[in-house]
Amino acid sequence: MTVPSRLIAEDIESYLNVHQHKSLLRFITCGSVDDGKSTLIGRLLYESHLVFEDHLEALEADSKTGTQGGELDFALLVDGLAAEREQGITIDVAYRFFSTEKRKFIVADTPGHEQYTRNMVTGASTAEAAVILIDARKGVLTQTRRHSYLVSLLGIGKIVVAVNKLDLVGYSRDVFDTIEAEYRDFAAQIGLTDIVCIPMSALRGDNITEPSQNTPWYHGPTLLGYLETVPVGQHAKDGPFRMPVQWVNRPGHDFRGFSGVVVGGRVRPGDRVRVVPSGQQSTVVRVVTMDDDLDEAVAEQSVTLTLADEIDVSRGDVLCAADSPAGSADQFEAHVVWMAENEMMPGRPYLLKLGARTVPVSLSRPKYRVDVNTLEHAAATTLALNEIGVCNLNLDRPIAFDPYAENRDMGGFVLIDRLTNATVGAGMLHFALRRSQNVHWQAIDVDKAAQAELKGHRPCVVWFTGLSGAGKSSIANLVEKRLHALGAHTTLLDGDNVRHGLNKDLGFTEADRVENIRRVGEVSRLMVNAGLVVLVSFISPFRSERRMARDMVDEGEFVEVFVDTPLDVAEQRDVKGLYRKARRGELTNFTGIDSPYEAPENPEIRIDTTVTVPEAAAEEIVNRLRDLGVLR
Repeated sequence: MTVPSRLIAEDIESYLNVHQHKSLLRFITCGSVDDGKSTLIGRLLYESHLVFEDHLEALEADSKTGTQGGELDFALLVDGLAAEREQGITIDVAYRFFSTEKRKFIVADTPGHEQYTRNMVTGASTAEAAVILIDARKGVLTQTRRHSYLVSLLGIGKIVVAVNKLDLVGYSRDVFDTIEAEYRDFAAQIGLTDIVCIPMSALRGDNITEPSQNTPWYHGPTLLGYLETVPVGQHAKDGPFRMPVQWVNRPGHDFRGFSGVVVGGRVRPGDRVRVVPSGQQSTVVRVVTMDDDLDEAVAEQSVTLTLADEIDVSRGDVLCAADSPAGSADQFEAHVVWMAENEMMPGRPYLLKLGARTVPVSLSRPKYRVDVNTLEHAAATTLALNEIGVCNLNLDRPIAFDPYAENRDMGGFVLIDRLTNATVGAGMLHFALRRSQNVHWQAIDVDKAAQAELKGHRPCVVWFTGLSGAGKSSIANLVEKRLHALGAHTTLLDGDNVRHGLNKDLGFTEADRVENIRRVGEVSRLMVNAGLVVLVSFISPFRSERRMARDMVDEGEFVEVFVDTPLDVAEQRDVKGLYRKARRGELTNFTGIDSPYEAPENPEIRIDTTVTVPEAAAEEIVNRLRDLGVLR
């Protein structure tokens, strides 16, 4: 065991001061199922004197019926879920803190099963080192390769290969050497080079904190010895200065500062800084903390900077070294790890959160999906739960970034569902797409307002949604006739007609339906800019895509009309015979039968076709457009 500091008993204040200024290492343990990850962490907690007496008593009692034949089962200190204890595996990510005389540690015990890849990625996202366990009896397995690839993908460069359970193979040097050679050969293929291999037994304590007499042939560091001395945080400190602004600090009229965590490099009073993406420059006047001003701030410090000039800086902007600023773009290539039960929908709007900036984003169809077991690139149209692929990202505005390989804080992001606010994915930016740097908005003199003035009415999108057979097209056609008679300039986009040309290449899968609506939304926006009243008649079954179409135009320019018809009524009408085909299995992905319809929650207009005939519905819609100021 490590020996507690004598300062705890002699001078507790001095001990706390020393403890406060110790460096912190975040690391993960990963590997195949039952390689001993939880046992290893439990052993480290035990050796660090962080197991209280009552916990130790409980551990001794639980171990009597555990998996170690009555001996202390250190895994029980970490596996907190009942399901984990029953199965003897780790399911969730368990974070544990411990410390030694030299350093503080936060360790993440991550799952080994492939189905919990997203949990492993979560645990690895903030780690600087990884301990990859290998069962000496089994050698390098598929899960070993999978987790090594994920570690490499997530930019963790410091690797400990812990060849565990060596006691079960008689502490054989030949076994250890064979495993080390095989692992290093594989690691070279994925770019892992900073590797230390340690023979150990987590259960027996061999080479954990002290060199083991059972491995006299091994002369490298113990696990704890390595963890206490491996350099941490140096890469970020050596890079160019970066500080995402989390808060514009205005406690009074005489102070205006910009608060955040330094995620790269260092900053001093007098340094020139640039605001990205705006490009404005100024000079740092003060580096302020709660206690006092600093002469210098480095990576991982939280500070407030005051600037010499009154320039526009907002939350989400990034203060950078003026001579080496971060990039700025709105289109990227990135690795994406999908974490949601529902598949990724190319073209569907999500939210991307990078640092303090949250912006709308859509993803392209994957360029390829990575088979994490074989590292092969496979064709894919979407990504399912726990799958990893490379996609293009399209944002609605430029953001500051660095490639993930250069700065994890400036290149790592999460994806959020816009309706539920659930995290659905995580990713790593590779680079900005060249076209994002070459395509710019062209100013047009005859704008939307001028078009509206000429036509004598406001432009807008009137979006008809409902089941097939609800009567959308019939009502939309009658509305257009009435508007035409009133002198309004209109166009009607009908779902069937558009699929004869613009969307001829799309089917009826969920992903194709998303792309179908995205394209129609873009066309509608162009026509609104031309001053037209655009009538759109599409089933458009998903709320996310209808919201996307709404967000493409300005506030007040989108009117959602829910043509509300019960499924049994729509099916009775079945003019095109589509429901009958769907019921016979001849037509798949049909809305209402084997594909869902998400009814609008707050439409501007709701038409109940069981009590309202099409002519009355059209009149009601025209009157509502007049009330909304579309018609003058």
